[in-house]
Amino acid sequence: MKVTLDQDKCVASGQCVVAADDVFDQDDDGIAVLLDPTPPSDRARTARCARPASSSACSRPSRRHV
Repeated sequence: MKVTLDQDKCVASGQCVVAADDVFDQDDDGIAVLLDPTPPSDRARTARCARPASSSACSRPSRRHV
């Protein structure tokens, strides 16, 4: 699963870091920083559910059928 982060929407609450500190961190101003854009899917879901401002998103890589 892929995680993206829009720092412009971050409200610096730290909830994503508390929920998934292996995926997110915070800079000196409290703005979220993405540490791992492709964490295991359970960690991505945990981080996604914790964000209060919809500043991060998760998506599955597209699968090609050959």
